[in-house]
Amino acid sequence: MIKAEDLEKRLNERKISSIYLLYGKEKYLIENCIKKIKNIFGECVKGINYINIDIENLQSLIDEISMPAFGYPKKLIIIKDTGLFKKEAKKKSSEISTLKNAINEYLKENMHEVKSSTILVFEEETVDKTDLYNTIESNGVVCEFPLQKPFEIKKRLKQICNLYKVNVDDSTLQYFIECCGTNMQILINEIRKLIEYTGENGTIKKEIIDILSIKQIESVIFDLTDNLGNKKVNEALEVLKNLIYNKEPIQKILITLYNHFKKLYIVKLCMKYNKDISYALNLQPNQMFLINKYKTQSKFFTEMELQNINRELIDLDYKYKIGLIDLQIGLESILCAYV
Repeated sequence: MIKAEDLEKRLNERKISSIYLLYGKEKYLIENCIKKIKNIFGECVKGINYINIDIENLQSLIDEISMPAFGYPKKLIIIKDTGLFKKEAKKKSSEISTLKNAINEYLKENMHEVKSSTILVFEEETVDKTDLYNTIESNGVVCEFPLQKPFEIKKRLKQICNLYKVNVDDSTLQYFIECCGTNMQILINEIRKLIEYTGENGTIKKEIIDILSIKQIESVIFDLTDNLGNKKVNEALEVLKNLIYNKEPIQKILITLYNHFKKLYIVKLCMKYNKDISYALNLQPNQMFLINKYKTQSKFFTEMELQNINRELIDLDYKYKIGLIDLQIGLESILCAYV
């Protein structure tokens, strides 16, 4: 197994292997590597020298590997989300188990021919170390793409900024991530927008992020709660109105607000009983920076206040669904009651 950055380096140097198993939750980086593999491979003619395999046509994989790419030296086959590397299969276990064994045996018995005529790229979210996994690891490249941690995300964003000769400091990148989330595709799109606006030799600042970037609703809810905790009723209501103005579904706002205050209550209890906050909130490695933000905001409210807010949000959802109250008016009433 190799690290993601090592695979990216190889592909940037246009070094390509014959068999890949790429897996993990960081889909953007996986897809980016597959794009590079396709670029190195060259012209892709779908159905001739470029084949996509999924769970629906998995039965044809061996036939596709064995069939030559007429008029082309090699065939590129992308095998995506098939469950071949999971002990719990998407189809009946007996059927998928037979197919797994058949594919594994075919690869082992014909590895020389496979490498000379095809490039196989298996893409999955999770894998188990099955016989097929071991075969690929022995003869190709296995690479995991876990969710990027904040320092890794900042490093990638910094590299992009440097490429376009745009300056940005570490604290601004941290603020950018807190505003826009940790989804790499979203972050890449947003940083490119900031780079284009700032221009060569310019500097990305927090004020520019506030003006141009599309904040994730979770980040906006943090802003709303900050205002609520600091007894700034007008500012809290303004944040709510801006969400609605920007066409954020009102039901989604309610759900996100409820989940946020539920997390604050959980954090309050964790701090009280000295429990692991990251475990209680089921935070991913790239979300650990949220712990201090949750801890800070939980101090704005008593345990009883957080219980009451969550109860009132649940009651509001019920009353809204049976037509007793307008959702926006209900949310505004709840916010005003705690300022």
